[in-house]
Amino acid sequence: MQLLRTRRDLLAWRRDQARPVHFVPTMGALHAGHQALIRRAAQPRGAGVPAVLVSAYVNPLQFGPREDFQRYPRNLAADLELAAAVGAQALFAPDVHEIQPAGAEGLTRIRPPASLLSSLCAPRRPGHFEGVATVVVRLLTLVRPRRLLLGEKDWQQLVILRRVLADLGLAVAVEGCATVRESDGLACSSRNRYLNPGERRQAAVLPASLQAVRESLSRPLEGPSGAAVDPATRLRQALEQAGAVVEYAELVAAHSLAPLSRPRGLCVLAAAIRCGSSRLTDHTVLMSRPPIVAIDGPAGAGKSTVTRALAERLGLLYLDTGAMYRAVTWWVQRQGVDPADAAAVDNCLQGLELRLGIGAAGDTTVQINGHEVSAAIRSPQVTVQVSLVAAHGCVRKALTAQQQAMGARGGLVAEGRDIGTAVFPDAELKVFLTATVAERARRRAHDLEQRGFVVPPLAELEAQIAERDRLDSTRAVAPLLQADDAEELVTDGMTIAAVVQALVDLFRQRVPEEAWPDPSPD
Repeated sequence: MQLLRTRRDLLAWRRDQARPVHFVPTMGALHAGHQALIRRAAQPRGAGVPAVLVSAYVNPLQFGPREDFQRYPRNLAADLELAAAVGAQALFAPDVHEIQPAGAEGLTRIRPPASLLSSLCAPRRPGHFEGVATVVVRLLTLVRPRRLLLGEKDWQQLVILRRVLADLGLAVAVEGCATVRESDGLACSSRNRYLNPGERRQAAVLPASLQAVRESLSRPLEGPSGAAVDPATRLRQALEQAGAVVEYAELVAAHSLAPLSRPRGLCVLAAAIRCGSSRLTDHTVLMSRPPIVAIDGPAGAGKSTVTRALAERLGLLYLDTGAMYRAVTWWVQRQGVDPADAAAVDNCLQGLELRLGIGAAGDTTVQINGHEVSAAIRSPQVTVQVSLVAAHGCVRKALTAQQQAMGARGGLVAEGRDIGTAVFPDAELKVFLTATVAERARRRAHDLEQRGFVVPPLAELEAQIAERDRLDSTRAVAPLLQADDAEELVTDGMTIAAVVQALVDLFRQRVPEEAWPDPSPD
């Protein structure tokens, strides 16, 4: 464990790192919440074991004139011990002049978008988030980490920093980690140590009230006028009835932070209260249903493989829509029907019983009218005609209705060619997963060889894939298109593990751990 006090120390340490650096910025006074971040930072993310750097810098730019900068707890020896105990390799604890060599007035400032500063803490702490963003960007330019670990406890800060770093084009993955709580439910915070026993009991009403309001949302509540009481009002009433001094209680959209009058989609119910000299904040995340991930993209991009792995990683169900279309194509061929004849194909759908299951190895199993067809639907004969069959409106209508019925309860990952645009347009995350034609041809050749099929020349496979792309993107019904709000992920040169990690990172940008915890072990 190294203690770095100057920029020179930091840059020398950084030059010595041959492995990726994961960074946890703090203001010191480390606690269990910080330790959880450091433990997470120490986990490999597909590029070997990282070097973990923690900073302990009490940032004067984020304190207001009547706030607690001077008395903010500082204990460097304890911070070193706590950070080392959970896997940090170094702690950067600079003086103010190391971060602001020309003083506060000589430092280039980062001003977050005004749209993210109109709710929650920002109106009550003018300049706070500008100070946070300015120093975090300064630290990132010095550290140059692969990954930045931040707590979801400070949700507005996390949203703002993600936006600022994206707007500045800084190549760092931002990972949010769920709030860590103490035995009485209070979110871990360096300022908790200010509280005397009576204030501590008073502070505990904040998480308790949030939980109570969350649980009450399934029960309508009316005010004196008979109008429904919105969650923010319920929360304020619960806090005030418990004797808390409420600074704010608000319901906002999770990512835009725009105020809401009622829960809609993914949203955050948050509050700040005063306990003695301390100001404490907390929140809970509300979701109308478990999340849906929609992964679209052309044939041969590896959607099935990574979608299955992503579903397992996130504890979501895997909806193999490609297997559904392949199964119908197999059935059409089995009936001796011309795949181009829409009317004949429609007749084949009458009485068709299609069932998906999970095999012993975790793979998708498919049955049609009692026939096990899991292997047969992967044959080249099916592959070459599946786009033709899938283009018929009757097929897409029947299978889209079945898929939407499966997704009504949420909690799934689905892949296909119009999942985000047609089947699940309200998915929390939409990804357009793709690769070059040459890369997809190479993967297809490898897959055919592994399955024992004859492998055509690569040029022939490339021509087939290019033609299939053309058919998929120009068909009249639900053409292959990238949704306007989808993230494009080009997978050339990426391992499966790297693609899955990239998808997890995208998922976590939209769905916090509090709303959908990661079932994978720390």
